[in-house]
Amino acid sequence: MLAPLLLGAAKPVLVPDVSQRDIDIIYSFTGAELLLFGAILYPRGRVPDPGKDQADIVIVVKGPTEAVQVREKQKVAGIWVNAERMRYRSAPTFYAVASSRPLDTIVDDRTRAIYEMGLDRLQLSPASGTSADTQQRFAAGLVDLRRRHGLYYESPDAVEITDGVLYRARIPIPARVPVGRFTAETFLVRDGHVLAAATREIIIRKSGFERFVARAANHASLLYGLCAVALSVVLGWGAGALWRRF
Repeated sequence: MLAPLLLGAAKPVLVPDVSQRDIDIIYSFTGAELLLFGAILYPRGRVPDPGKDQADIVIVVKGPTEAVQVREKQKVAGIWVNAERMRYRSAPTFYAVASSRPLDTIVDDRTRAIYEMGLDRLQLSPASGTSADTQQRFAAGLVDLRRRHGLYYESPDAVEITDGVLYRARIPIPARVPVGRFTAETFLVRDGHVLAAATREIIIRKSGFERFVARAANHASLLYGLCAVALSVVLGWGAGALWRRF
């Protein structure tokens, strides 16, 4: 009867944390660097021998999901036009993964798919059924596009483990990062198996004048549109008046 309790007590526990749980975006925001760190608590304080029983850390940071449509461009008569397209019901707006070693040397493909470890293991949800080759082509295009914008990030060997207990990693946050609730998942892996997992939340939100504009656009869209048009007219009229005068 006590065997399950003893087995559960024999598993290590992760104690993670992040340098910033709240990130405010203001007009001068040019990006940030998120420090993720923590400790591995082993049963009875017995740290395994790194040479014989090496443990690895994988950290996955995800942003809120959104529906997105990907269009593929083709060159027709010398002009690039939109050709095929695919819509995804759910795709993370931000995704970053850091690990202590390359992922393919830590876990197998099945475990990577279950925990979405790696850009090539993201579980995107296409809204329409197509062939596997087409889905793979569009998924690769979406990942490549967001990776070039800094929204998707993968860095093996980015997690540093000290004395087999303490770990830390740094993940860049781009200036165009979306706002919302982010999750930072930390996994302890040994012999290809996930032994422990823990999650911390990160809130990224607009602050100051940017927050006022965003709230106005969402909650008073009609008034926001009228003010934007009026401001454009006034600025255009003022620029024209100055040009005629000088």
